[in-house]
Amino acid sequence: MKAIVFGGSGFLGSHVADALTERGYGVTVFDLNMSAYLRPSQNMVVGSILDDKLVEKTIKGSDFVYNFAGIPDIVEAQENPMECIKHNILGNAIILEGCRKAKIRRFVFASSLYVYSKAGSFYRSTKQSCELIIENYNEVYGLPYTILRYGSLYGPRADERNFIRTMIRQALTLKKIVREGDGEELREYIHVLDAANGSIDILSDEFANQNVIITGNQQMKVRDLLLMVREMLDNKIKIEFKPVKANSHYEITPYTFAPKTAKRIVNKTYHDLGQGILQCLQIMHQELAMAKANSGRSGKHPKKKKIIIGAR
Repeated sequence: MKAIVFGGSGFLGSHVADALTERGYGVTVFDLNMSAYLRPSQNMVVGSILDDKLVEKTIKGSDFVYNFAGIPDIVEAQENPMECIKHNILGNAIILEGCRKAKIRRFVFASSLYVYSKAGSFYRSTKQSCELIIENYNEVYGLPYTILRYGSLYGPRADERNFIRTMIRQALTLKKIVREGDGEELREYIHVLDAANGSIDILSDEFANQNVIITGNQQMKVRDLLLMVREMLDNKIKIEFKPVKANSHYEITPYTFAPKTAKRIVNKTYHDLGQGILQCLQIMHQELAMAKANSGRSGKHPKKKKIIIGAR
């Protein structure tokens, strides 16, 4: 079986590519940037999802196609609405058209819990548009699909857009976490490895033409998460909450009434949140130590920057 992961150089996409490889799939990663995590057995295509000819050529002969490409960040989407619309909607449609022509077995789309919400701005609306277009391709052409909506992801390979990574970096470098909101926001955090495995489990016939929620088993208030990190760091960091500047993220629930529902998949075995946070602390500590060593060799010392984490 052959699978393509569009956006496979990124945080979640790279882990899904690895999970597919580990289960015996032939994997091709398609991304604007060369993957830093590419395995010897995986193929790499560097290109844009807006290049319809390259996308079609890459998909030909494949069985399963995942789309994690596009603009994944709410703030970035707000600042660049046209780029968001172009890559998230048009790019997804180009991939769908390639899948239709290749008659693949399943198209898997990474959507968001924000499709249930009034929050999320252009990010939400582009995801909603994509879901409708995917359903149209199924109705008109019979293209099988699964739409995935993820909880709050964390874990190895996350970048600075990830809340937990940014929060841990603040704690280790500034001995302080500054957070927009009051900390009462509820989130269901899920380790990226659990999310990646769930993203392969849904290839079974049970989840064909379904919307599926992949989220964690441990719901937690943001305030409690920050207190957990503070305790792990021997209570030597400060926590400061600031007013939310923009209503772009949900607080307690992403859900508003809608006639559509989604199945929910939860792994029987999963990474404990506390252990997962410790892993993230260790990774960040190693990154900072390496950066310090490199700056020492160059004779330059980076300035500390004050960071405020948005209410994600």
